[in-house]
This record gives sequence, structure tokens and C-alpha cells, in this order.
Amino acid sequence: MATTQSTEQLIRRMLDLNPRKQVQEPDETLMIDCIEACVDCAQVCTACADDSLAQTELRDLTKSIALCLDCAVICEATRQIVTRQTEQDLDLLLAQVNACAEACRVCGAECQRHAAHHEHHRICADTCHRCEAACDRLATAVQSG
Repeated sequence: MATTQSTEQLIRRMLDLNPRKQVQEPDETLMIDCIEACVDCAQVCTACADDSLAQTELRDLTKSIALCLDCAVICEATRQIVTRQTEQDLDLLLAQVNACAEACRVCGAECQRHAAHHEHHRICADTCHRCEAACDRLATAVQSG
């Protein structure tokens, strides 16, 4: 019977297998945290937008839906860029991670506005803020490295 690995273990293993790996600890942990946060945020933002589409007061949630869908796409693109190690361009990486942090900040703030009325918005706001923080930590490490 195969052993189930956590997402972190799988990401770390895949990064370790790249013969041209450019990053080591502690930055690797920051990258893995960012990748995991982006995966979670993309999933939760997609679900939040879908949950919002099912609400009766749809008109009041239009901005939230749009921001959630945008944030999900940006998080997914960020996950892909951070994951790639071969010939990684740090300026592009930094720009993408900063864009993701901003998308999460804006989306999280909008979802927080609706959190008192919809649990899915509270969950989304919390997830966006965690992703924003993970992106900020990685950006700080890239800039200082």
C-alpha cells in the first residue's frame, strides 16, 4: 500500500528532483508556503464565487464574484511561476508574487465586507489574507537575497 504524502512533501520532493534547482533553505520553505497558499486561495476563491452566484442578492455580490475569480486566476499563475525552478527570472517572480499579494489583499478586503452575512466570504477573506502574507514573506526574501 502506497504512503500518502502531504502537499508540502510532494512539492518539496518535486523541487528537490530538479537538477538545476536554484533555491535552498530557508527560502525553499517560503516558496513551498507560497505555493500551498496559492493552491488554497485559488480553490477557495473559486468556491466563494460559485457560492455567491447561488445567493438571492446576486447584484450586491457582483464585485466580490469578479474579484474572487480574478484572484483565483492570479493565484494559479503565481503557483506555476513559483514552482518553476529552471532558469527562473527573479524579477518576474517578484513581480508576480507582489501582484498575487495585492490581488489577495483586495479580494480579501471585499470578501470581509460580506463576511457577517455569508460564511463563505469569511473563509475566503481569511484564506486571501494567509496567501497575501505568504506572498509578502517570499517577496521580502527574494528582495533581500
